[in-house]
Amino acid sequence: MMVVATEFTPWASLIGGVLIGLSAVLVMTLFGRIAGIAGISTGALPGQREDWLWRLAFIAGLVAAPLLVQAVTGEPVAQTVSDNPVVMALAGLLVGFGTVWGSGCTSGHGVCGLARLSTRSLVATVTFLGTGVATVFVLRHLVAGIAS
Repeated sequence: MMVVATEFTPWASLIGGVLIGLSAVLVMTLFGRIAGIAGISTGALPGQREDWLWRLAFIAGLVAAPLLVQAVTGEPVAQTVSDNPVVMALAGLLVGFGTVWGSGCTSGHGVCGLARLSTRSLVATVTFLGTGVATVFVLRHLVAGIAS
């Protein structure tokens, strides 16, 4: 297993955070909806909901954003996730299960729910972050130590 080092990027992170916050405010203002990716994506297919078009446009923006960054900077956007299809499929299933079980995703709970001072979203976000920290610790320190 290869461990990929990540670097601190304060300006890119600040700009990304501002854009995420702006998109959450715009979705709430324009459509009266929470900008949670799980909820947006489940209603993005034609016929699922009458407001499917803005949902599809939102998802298209998520896909287009790294392509736009690459076009502007001339450099590919670095990926630090596994390229192992089995690991990716398992991760997708776990995230999907967690999203259904937690009644939302990190964007819905972590961005929008915390902004609304939702206790349920606070518990969900602490759970997401704690699980993420534990996963990174295990993969970088325990599994990497066993493999070497």
